[in-house]
Amino acid sequence: MEIGRILNSEDCMSEGAHWLARHEPRFAEALALCGPPPLRRRDDGFAALMGAIVSQQVSVASARAILARLEGAGLTTPEAIASAGDEALRAGGLSRQKIRYLRALAEAGIDYDALRSTTDAQVVEQLIIVPGIGRWTAEIYAMFSLGRADVFAPNDLALQEAARVLFDLPERPREAALRRMAEAWSPWRTVAAGLLWAYYHVAKQREGVV
Repeated sequence: MEIGRILNSEDCMSEGAHWLARHEPRFAEALALCGPPPLRRRDDGFAALMGAIVSQQVSVASARAILARLEGAGLTTPEAIASAGDEALRAGGLSRQKIRYLRALAEAGIDYDALRSTTDAQVVEQLIIVPGIGRWTAEIYAMFSLGRADVFAPNDLALQEAARVLFDLPERPREAALRRMAEAWSPWRTVAAGLLWAYYHVAKQREGVV
Protein backbone atom coordinates (compact mmCIF):
# COMPACT_ATOMS: atom_id res chain seq x y z
CA MET A 1 0.00 0.00 0.00
CA GLU A 2 1.53 3.30 -1.10
CA ILE A 3 0.91 6.21 1.28
CA GLY A 4 3.17 8.71 -0.48
CA ARG A 5 5.57 11.29 0.91
CA ILE A 6 5.46 12.26 4.59
CA LEU A 7 6.33 15.83 5.57
CA ASN A 8 8.73 15.65 8.49
CA SER A 9 11.11 18.58 8.11
CA GLU A 10 11.38 22.15 6.90
CA ASP A 11 13.52 20.82 4.06
CA CYS A 12 10.50 18.82 2.83
CA MET A 13 8.41 21.98 2.81
CA SER A 14 11.11 23.87 0.91
CA GLU A 15 11.46 21.06 -1.62
CA GLY A 16 7.73 21.01 -2.24
CA ALA A 17 7.47 24.80 -2.47
CA HIS A 18 10.25 25.04 -5.04
CA TRP A 19 8.71 22.20 -7.07
CA LEU A 20 5.43 24.10 -7.14
CA ALA A 21 7.21 27.31 -8.11
CA ARG A 22 8.87 25.57 -11.06
CA HIS A 23 5.57 24.14 -12.28
CA GLU A 24 3.27 27.12 -11.65
CA PRO A 25 4.41 30.77 -12.02
CA ARG A 26 1.77 31.98 -9.54
CA PHE A 27 3.30 29.80 -6.84
CA ALA A 28 6.71 31.25 -7.73
CA GLU A 29 5.19 34.65 -6.96
CA ALA A 30 3.80 33.41 -3.64
CA LEU A 31 7.11 31.77 -2.71
CA ALA A 32 9.06 34.94 -3.46
CA LEU A 33 6.67 36.92 -1.28
CA CYS A 34 6.21 34.54 1.63
CA GLY A 35 9.03 32.01 1.54
CA PRO A 36 8.45 28.29 2.04
CA PRO A 37 5.54 27.58 4.38
CA PRO A 38 6.45 26.20 7.82
CA LEU A 39 6.04 22.58 8.80
CA ARG A 40 2.86 22.47 10.85
CA ARG A 41 2.95 18.96 12.26
CA ARG A 42 0.70 18.11 15.19
CA ASP A 43 0.21 14.97 17.23
CA ASP A 44 -2.17 12.43 15.80
CA GLY A 45 -4.70 10.28 17.63
CA PHE A 46 -7.89 10.79 19.59
CA ALA A 47 -6.81 14.08 21.17
CA ALA A 48 -6.22 15.68 17.77
CA LEU A 49 -9.72 14.88 16.51
CA MET A 50 -11.24 15.76 19.87
CA GLY A 51 -9.59 19.17 19.60
CA ALA A 52 -10.94 19.61 16.08
CA ILE A 53 -14.48 18.87 17.22
CA VAL A 54 -14.24 21.15 20.25
CA SER A 55 -12.92 23.95 18.01
CA GLN A 56 -15.87 23.88 15.63
CA GLN A 57 -17.78 27.19 15.50
CA VAL A 58 -16.02 28.73 18.50
CA SER A 59 -13.08 31.10 18.80
CA VAL A 60 -9.55 29.80 19.33
CA ALA A 61 -9.57 31.21 22.87
CA SER A 62 -12.86 29.51 23.70
CA ALA A 63 -11.68 26.18 22.32
CA ARG A 64 -8.49 26.36 24.37
CA ALA A 65 -10.47 27.15 27.52
CA ILE A 66 -12.84 24.21 26.96
CA LEU A 67 -9.98 21.82 26.27
CA ALA A 68 -8.18 23.02 29.41
CA ARG A 69 -11.29 22.38 31.51
CA LEU A 70 -11.73 18.92 30.02
CA GLU A 71 -8.08 18.14 30.64
CA GLY A 72 -8.38 19.35 34.22
CA ALA A 73 -11.32 17.01 34.69
CA GLY A 74 -9.43 14.08 33.19
CA LEU A 75 -11.75 13.93 30.19
CA THR A 76 -9.22 13.48 27.40
CA THR A 77 -9.36 9.78 26.50
CA PRO A 78 -11.97 7.73 24.64
CA GLU A 79 -12.66 5.75 27.81
CA ALA A 80 -13.18 8.86 29.94
CA ILE A 81 -15.46 10.53 27.39
CA ALA A 82 -17.52 7.38 26.85
CA SER A 83 -18.10 6.85 30.56
CA ALA A 84 -18.66 10.49 31.59
CA GLY A 85 -22.17 11.76 32.22
CA ASP A 86 -23.71 14.66 30.33
CA GLU A 87 -23.41 16.93 33.36
CA ALA A 88 -19.65 16.43 33.60
CA LEU A 89 -19.19 17.10 29.90
CA ARG A 90 -21.40 20.18 29.98
CA ALA A 91 -19.37 21.46 32.91
CA GLY A 92 -16.37 21.31 30.61
CA GLY A 93 -18.10 23.72 28.25
CA LEU A 94 -19.42 21.29 25.67
CA SER A 95 -22.72 21.81 23.89
CA ARG A 96 -25.22 18.98 23.56
CA GLN A 97 -24.19 18.46 19.94
CA LYS A 98 -20.48 18.30 20.75
CA ILE A 99 -21.14 15.85 23.56
CA ARG A 100 -22.82 13.62 20.99
CA TYR A 101 -19.95 14.05 18.55
CA LEU A 102 -17.25 13.29 21.14
CA ARG A 103 -19.09 10.23 22.36
CA ALA A 104 -19.35 9.01 18.76
CA LEU A 105 -15.61 9.58 18.31
CA ALA A 106 -14.83 7.81 21.59
CA GLU A 107 -16.93 4.81 20.58
CA ALA A 108 -15.76 4.66 16.94
CA GLY A 109 -12.87 2.34 17.73
CA ILE A 110 -10.50 4.08 15.32
CA ASP A 111 -7.10 2.39 15.08
CA TYR A 112 -4.97 5.52 15.02
CA ASP A 113 -1.72 3.59 14.61
CA ALA A 114 -3.14 1.82 11.55
CA LEU A 115 -4.18 5.14 10.01
CA ARG A 116 -0.51 6.07 9.73
CA SER A 117 -0.03 3.39 7.07
CA THR A 118 -3.37 3.90 5.32
CA THR A 119 -3.72 5.77 2.03
CA ASP A 120 -4.86 9.38 2.05
CA ALA A 121 -8.24 8.51 0.57
CA GLN A 122 -8.78 5.73 3.11
CA VAL A 123 -7.89 8.04 6.01
CA VAL A 124 -10.59 10.46 4.89
CA GLU A 125 -13.11 7.67 4.25
CA GLN A 126 -12.58 6.16 7.70
CA LEU A 127 -12.85 9.46 9.54
CA ILE A 128 -15.87 11.02 7.85
CA ILE A 129 -18.14 8.17 8.93
CA VAL A 130 -17.84 9.51 12.50
CA PRO A 131 -20.54 12.11 13.29
CA GLY A 132 -18.97 15.53 13.72
CA ILE A 133 -16.02 14.84 11.41
CA GLY A 134 -16.51 16.27 7.94
CA ARG A 135 -14.23 16.05 4.95
CA TRP A 136 -12.42 19.29 5.85
CA THR A 137 -11.56 17.99 9.34
CA ALA A 138 -10.43 14.64 7.93
CA GLU A 139 -8.25 16.32 5.31
CA ILE A 140 -6.70 18.67 7.86
CA TYR A 141 -5.95 15.65 10.08
CA ALA A 142 -4.24 13.88 7.18
CA MET A 143 -2.23 17.01 6.36
CA PHE A 144 -1.05 18.07 9.79
CA SER A 145 -1.40 15.10 12.14
CA LEU A 146 -0.22 12.48 9.65
CA GLY A 147 2.07 14.74 7.62
CA ARG A 148 0.74 13.66 4.24
CA ALA A 149 2.34 15.70 1.47
CA ASP A 150 -0.39 15.39 -1.15
CA VAL A 151 -3.67 16.27 0.56
CA PHE A 152 -5.75 19.39 -0.01
CA ALA A 153 -8.74 20.90 1.80
CA PRO A 154 -10.64 22.79 -0.92
CA ASN A 155 -13.60 23.60 1.33
CA ASP A 156 -11.36 25.91 3.38
CA LEU A 157 -12.52 29.49 2.85
CA ALA A 158 -9.04 30.96 3.27
CA LEU A 159 -7.68 28.62 0.58
CA GLN A 160 -10.54 29.56 -1.73
CA GLU A 161 -9.96 33.27 -1.23
CA ALA A 162 -6.18 32.95 -1.58
CA ALA A 163 -6.62 31.03 -4.84
CA ARG A 164 -8.98 33.74 -6.11
CA VAL A 165 -6.43 36.48 -5.45
CA LEU A 166 -3.26 34.61 -6.44
CA PHE A 167 -4.71 33.22 -9.67
CA ASP A 168 -6.68 36.38 -10.44
CA LEU A 169 -10.00 34.53 -10.65
CA PRO A 170 -13.27 36.41 -11.20
CA GLU A 171 -14.78 34.86 -8.07
CA ARG A 172 -13.86 32.61 -5.19
CA PRO A 173 -13.69 29.01 -6.46
CA ARG A 174 -16.06 26.57 -4.84
CA GLU A 175 -14.92 23.29 -3.34
CA ALA A 176 -15.28 21.16 -6.50
CA ALA A 177 -13.56 23.71 -8.72
CA LEU A 178 -10.66 24.21 -6.31
CA ARG A 179 -10.26 20.46 -5.91
CA ARG A 180 -9.88 20.20 -9.70
CA MET A 181 -7.36 23.04 -9.74
CA ALA A 182 -5.33 21.36 -7.03
CA GLU A 183 -4.91 18.17 -9.06
CA ALA A 184 -2.16 19.98 -10.99
CA TRP A 185 -0.26 20.56 -7.73
CA SER A 186 0.18 16.87 -6.93
CA PRO A 187 2.36 15.43 -5.36
CA TRP A 188 2.75 18.50 -3.14
CA ARG A 189 -0.83 19.62 -2.50
CA THR A 190 -0.29 20.02 1.25
CA VAL A 191 2.60 22.37 0.57
CA ALA A 192 0.45 24.22 -1.97
CA ALA A 193 -2.11 24.73 0.77
CA GLY A 194 0.62 26.07 3.03
CA LEU A 195 1.72 28.55 0.38
CA LEU A 196 -1.85 29.66 -0.20
CA TRP A 197 -2.50 30.16 3.52
CA ALA A 198 0.69 32.22 3.82
CA TYR A 199 -0.23 34.24 0.75
CA TYR A 200 -3.75 34.77 2.12
CA HIS A 201 -2.39 36.42 5.27
CA VAL A 202 -0.08 38.69 3.27
CA ALA A 203 -2.85 39.65 0.84
CA LYS A 204 -5.25 40.48 3.67
CA GLN A 205 -2.65 42.54 5.48
CA ARG A 206 -2.17 44.54 2.30
CA GLU A 207 -5.91 45.15 2.28
CA GLY A 208 -5.85 46.15 5.94
CA VAL A 209 -7.67 43.02 7.03
CA VAL A 210 -6.17 40.80 9.72
